[in-house]
Amino acid sequence: MGKKRVTLADVAKLAGLSTSAASMIMTGRPDTRLSADAHAKVHAAAASLGYRPNVAARALRTDKSRSIALISDYVATTRFASGLIRGALAAAEAAKHVMLVLETAGEPAREIEAVEAALDRQVDGVIFAAMRAREVFVPDVSINVPIVMLNGTSARFPTAVLPDEYEGGRSAVRLLLGTGITDDIVLLGHNPDEEEGLFRSASIARRIAGVRDEMAAAGVAFAHELSCWNWEPAHGFDLVHALLKQHRPKAILCLNDRLAFGAYQALGEAGLSIPGDVSLVSFDNDELASYLRPGLTTIALPHEAMGRRAVEMLLDRNSGGEALIPMPSVIRGSLRPNDRIKNLTTSLS
Repeated sequence: MGKKRVTLADVAKLAGLSTSAASMIMTGRPDTRLSADAHAKVHAAAASLGYRPNVAARALRTDKSRSIALISDYVATTRFASGLIRGALAAAEAAKHVMLVLETAGEPAREIEAVEAALDRQVDGVIFAAMRAREVFVPDVSINVPIVMLNGTSARFPTAVLPDEYEGGRSAVRLLLGTGITDDIVLLGHNPDEEEGLFRSASIARRIAGVRDEMAAAGVAFAHELSCWNWEPAHGFDLVHALLKQHRPKAILCLNDRLAFGAYQALGEAGLSIPGDVSLVSFDNDELASYLRPGLTTIALPHEAMGRRAVEMLLDRNSGGEALIPMPSVIRGSLRPNDRIKNLTTSLS
């Protein structure tokens, strides 16, 4: 038979006080009018007995379970966006809340089950998180607790935490131009003419808009704009490999690190050095970016800061709207050295 759970009545009996008095002390009531000696006796009795508050009973009394749910597609099962969970867990712990993590793999049936499971456990709020920034389709079920979208948006729930992709795009261009390179720059991953009418996520659209606005502000144009829909290493390799047969650029601005990985391979096969022959800057700060040689300079997704902010907004009933979290620059060896860079960035490497 399992050990009997220690109750508040047990604590009160050992302390020599009534259960109601012990309850006021253990819940931190500021107006108990009980003596300091009574407070000391109750806390000593609780420690001696190993008392733990009954969270379920407290939830029934206060309508607060001090728990939140984080429902995601692939965040928990991939390393790329795991910082979202780390940041959220840290903020939940600081606020003395427990976080329930539920993974759905983006399957509608599992999404509904996850929402129902969270609500059955009387969570105080739900965070919907996406591995990659996109519009998140929340299941059409009744949700009567606060909702925050993390790394995603929803027409139903406008409170969201997102990376500041627009300013991140501008930062990438400033880094590149800060090396003194102003011509023969290639954009890898997007061409507006070839992709006319195609929809990318709002966050990616902001990234591209930031890049283009900063280029225009500097009076600089791309020599080539290479389009591919899936930003994967193989596509980055193929596009740069084909480009090098007709033109050698001075710099490549890659719209994510995975494209940059492929560009590294193509440049290496062509016998070109980074950054001696070609400078590169990219986005996301994928874990592998630090393992490349030279390391890849990139504009980082601030996942941990985003996770923390999502929990803070969830627990602050006065928070709302869209919170944009700055994307820090991570300076490594893929850009041509220039002292101006040091004045433009914050290095996390």
